[in-house]
This record gives sequence, structure tokens and C-alpha cells, in this order.
Amino acid sequence: MTKRAVLSMLVVLFTAGLLTAQATLETKQSLANVQVQHVFIVMEENHGWNSVVGNQQMPYLNNLIQQNSTAYGYFGDTHPSIGNYFMLTTGQIITNNDGYGGTVSVDNVVRDLLAAGKTWKEYSESIPYQGYIGGDSGLYAERHNPLSYFSDVRGNQTQMNNLVDFSQLAVDIANHTLPNYGFIVPNLNDDAHNGTLAQADTWLSNNIPQLLNSPDFNTPGGGLLIITFDEAETSDSNFGGGHVVWVAIGPDVRKAYPPAKSEFRVQLYQHESTLRFMMQLLGLSSYPGNAATAPDMTEFILGD
Repeated sequence: MTKRAVLSMLVVLFTAGLLTAQATLETKQSLANVQVQHVFIVMEENHGWNSVVGNQQMPYLNNLIQQNSTAYGYFGDTHPSIGNYFMLTTGQIITNNDGYGGTVSVDNVVRDLLAAGKTWKEYSESIPYQGYIGGDSGLYAERHNPLSYFSDVRGNQTQMNNLVDFSQLAVDIANHTLPNYGFIVPNLNDDAHNGTLAQADTWLSNNIPQLLNSPDFNTPGGGLLIITFDEAETSDSNFGGGHVVWVAIGPDVRKAYPPAKSEFRVQLYQHESTLRFMMQLLGLSSYPGNAATAPDMTEFILGD
């Protein structure tokens, strides 16, 4: 059975509601306790697995999917966008109102990172200025920038200064000042929200290699990057937010994983697992909200 045939079978099972927590097929699960210095996530918008995988408009992302670790059974949590971004950072949906502008005071990734002595930045393309915590502005969408809502950030100028334009990433790479945790948000034209998938792929191919090739990232124990989508198209509400792409890239991830064979295990993962995974890789041992009980994603990390 080819890899694509297996994927098609799994999508049918998910859609039919016949596959829940995991398939009955089995694969080797990593028991590695790998820690890295830098974890990053790049968020794309509003396109499901079938729109992306194999799409000739996205050769760069598809190459990353083929060469690195991919979660076949990954689903968004809800529609529309904002609840998924909060699940990725608080372990809770918080709200499904994309126009929400309130302050979020629940436990969150910033609070836990600071308590553990870790650094963070949110790299938001087209943010009006460093430290901005206001509403939508041009190609900047507040709802795509979850860290800007947190009570741990608002009103604390030191933490607000970690809300920076995406251009700061190149500076941090050059100066060897990458944060431990980085949340990367392309603007509305570059994240496939307003623009095409081809535009999103071009943005990735123009901007992501500088991170992947940087010496602080590209050595064992250096860095790990996740690229995923907040939600699928609204026509797909399976497991809340639909079937989306999730790929992990870095020197410590399994390559070309899972293998192109039928005998592998498929776990249902959602954004709370990504939150847990990123914090776990930084050495944290407690996680906010649903991340505390979410399936961990260590199968994607190389074993000893």
C-alpha cells in the first residue's frame, strides 16, 4: 500500500468517525527525552490536509513534509481561527469570537516560560510597532497573535517588547539571540488567509531557511520548528477544526517519518499536544489547560 493510499484510508476513517484516539496499526514510539534550546512554530491559515499535501502550488512545504516528521492524524480544535491560537498557547479555546479584544488571564505558555527562566518572542509580520497590543491594522490580525492578549504581557513593558515584527528574526539569528520559544505569524497575505497557497509557500521558502540553517538551530539540541495550520476549511469540522498539516523540522526529528508503509500507528493529535510538545522540549514538566493531559508527540523525536 502506498503512503498516499494509507493517508486516503485514514482520512476516510477519521471522516466516518471510525478512528478516534488512534488506529490499531502500530509503529515504533520514541522514548527519547530530548531537550532543545529553541522551539518555533509558524502558523498558516484556513486550509485542510487535502488542499495542501501534494499541491503543486506548495512545493517547498511539501518537500519539508516528505523529508521530516509529519503527524498524519492532526486536527484543529475549532472554527474559527482564534480558539485554535488560544489552544496552542493556553490549552483552552477561550473564545470563538474572532473580534475578541479582552485580556486573557488564565495559565498560558508565557507565564510558564517565565517561571522556568525561559525567553520568548512573537514574530508578527506587519505588526504596527514593537509592543503593539491593539486590534487589527492593515495586514496585521490581532486574532492571529495570541501572546498579545495575555495579562502576563499587557501592562508589562518588558514583556510587551517581545511582540516584534518578523524582520527581527533575522537580527536575532545574526546576533545569536534566538529566544527559547518563538511564535511566528506571517501577515494576512502570506499565511494563506487572504493570499494564495502559492504565496504562502513562497513566503516560507524565502524566510524559513534562514532559521533552519542557522548554527544555533541546526545542531543536535539546537532547535525544532513546527509548521501547521490553525484550522481546515469550515466545511471540515472533524474533531472540531478539521484535518490539517503538521510538520516538525530540526536536527532531532525523525526524517521521512512515518515511513511509507502500512504498519504504523496513527495518533489523534490537536493543538494542545503541540503546546505540550514545545514546552516539553524546553524542559518544562507542567503544562496549561488541556495540554496537561494531551497525547505527547515524542514519537517524532529521534531515540537514543
